[in-house]
Amino acid sequence: MQKTHTLLSCLIVLLFLFSNTSAQVTLKNPILPGFYPDPAICRVGTDYYMVTSTFVYFPGIPVFHSKDLKNWKQITSAIDRPSQMDFMGEQISRGLFAPAINYYKGTFYITCTNIDKGGNFIITAKNPAGPWSDPIYLKEVKGIDPSLYFEDDKVFIIYNSDPPDYKSLYSGHRTVKIYELDLATLKPIGTEKMLVNGGVDISKKPVWIEAPHIYKRNGYYYLMAAEGGTSVNHSEVIFRSKDVRGPFIPYEKNPILTQRQLDPKRKNPISSVGHADLVDGPDGNTYAVFLGVRPYEGDFYNTGREVFIAPVKWINDWPVINPDHVEVQYEYKVNWKEVKPDNQLPITGNFDFKAPFKDSLSTAFLFLRTHNPSWYNFKDNKDALTIKLLPQTILEKGNPAFIGRRQQHLLSSASTEMSFSTTKANEKAGMVIFQNENHFYFMCKSYDKGKDVIQLFKGNPATDKMDLLKQVELPSTQKNLYFKISSEGDAYSFWYALQENNWKPLADKIDGKYLSTLVAKGFVGALYGMYATSEGQSTDNKAVYKWFGYSGNDSTYEK
Repeated sequence: MQKTHTLLSCLIVLLFLFSNTSAQVTLKNPILPGFYPDPAICRVGTDYYMVTSTFVYFPGIPVFHSKDLKNWKQITSAIDRPSQMDFMGEQISRGLFAPAINYYKGTFYITCTNIDKGGNFIITAKNPAGPWSDPIYLKEVKGIDPSLYFEDDKVFIIYNSDPPDYKSLYSGHRTVKIYELDLATLKPIGTEKMLVNGGVDISKKPVWIEAPHIYKRNGYYYLMAAEGGTSVNHSEVIFRSKDVRGPFIPYEKNPILTQRQLDPKRKNPISSVGHADLVDGPDGNTYAVFLGVRPYEGDFYNTGREVFIAPVKWINDWPVINPDHVEVQYEYKVNWKEVKPDNQLPITGNFDFKAPFKDSLSTAFLFLRTHNPSWYNFKDNKDALTIKLLPQTILEKGNPAFIGRRQQHLLSSASTEMSFSTTKANEKAGMVIFQNENHFYFMCKSYDKGKDVIQLFKGNPATDKMDLLKQVELPSTQKNLYFKISSEGDAYSFWYALQENNWKPLADKIDGKYLSTLVAKGFVGALYGMYATSEGQSTDNKAVYKWFGYSGNDSTYEK
């Protein structure tokens, strides 16, 4: 009997160890690679929902769902109708800044800033997959980066705002303020109150205190915010109070997350980390999602600000992000089951795909400033995307015939098959690698001096035009073409083919730092895109794209 009991006990232990091992997951950073800045997250039961900034790209504010914090699927975009808003006339890095997402008693809330058209607003939905409401603008709430805190049927909005009496003591002097909102109308009530002036220690002139969130734990209200600006001095800091309206006392060991003290020449650096949000993981422990970047040299990166994750430890009732390491890690092992979503093209890790165009675009594709379905369709040509050439160009601040997808890897390529013919030099159709209105490369088919040609252009910030870098002649009968653009850190190469996979080089290892955030400025990352234009002249001509392919393989990811 004793022997049987002992064997049974051993079996139970082995089963526990096996189940625990089989449930181990490796969180691979970044959990959302490419241009997905300013993450915010909420948990509802066993489901996680995350949102990020999109600036003037449309649709705006992608909403992601996950069961395991590793695998994410975009389930909608919260701003998906031009009737909600558009960004016509605005440059690339304006538009929508820093959304936050909350859930309270059956309703999801997204707060965000439409920086040039209305300011701070709230949208709501019963289902996070939409539809999301039209925006409720909060004229009294002046500033950016709003988030909500709910407690006992009260709701508060916390945000970055102007310094006291609008008098800056130094450049970058900002504050964090709070307003109570009426839960039914979401309109401000009472008066706003300042919670933080400047940052952790105003005597040290801290800059850009922003992206605030409030949490409650063990009787304390915690106010967490970014400090130091979104570049290499970025950090995350924490304060706490016994009252939601303060006073908030800073943690004596702030910042709770930064990489600014590290050697920029270290191998595979993750830098500029901050703009964090906290959430309880499936194991009951706390985790932080935050933005960071992966430079290929110094502060040069083209992929934009990405979403990273790290564990959090509570030390003497203070949260510390990434407590067991100096450097943010490319992977963390956790003990819960992996849950992979169904029916989506990959968006994390190393991957490659070739997606044929059938009857719709995947959620990964973006337009500029608004959505106008009149210039593209899936009906004119079977199993193909037909794009009408528009007079608008990507040098302008309108809605050109551009459909793009994020560059998500340092080592990447995008390709497509296109059918297009013209006898006019102003008509061009092809592929673009696009950072902003003046920083892009455009590879296209066009017409020059009686010849069909392949051309490569580069945007020129000095002239607000584009310069011709390379041109080759094509056989006059060649209507069908293949284009490919590839990246290797700071170098981009451009290829074309008359037959699939028989690539011919158009230009090899062209300057990619020109596409970096450091050179181009702004807050976005590079997109590979399909683009067709008639350069200011009306036309009925169209380009037909059969498929779009992407491949990314960075050494920090497992295959």
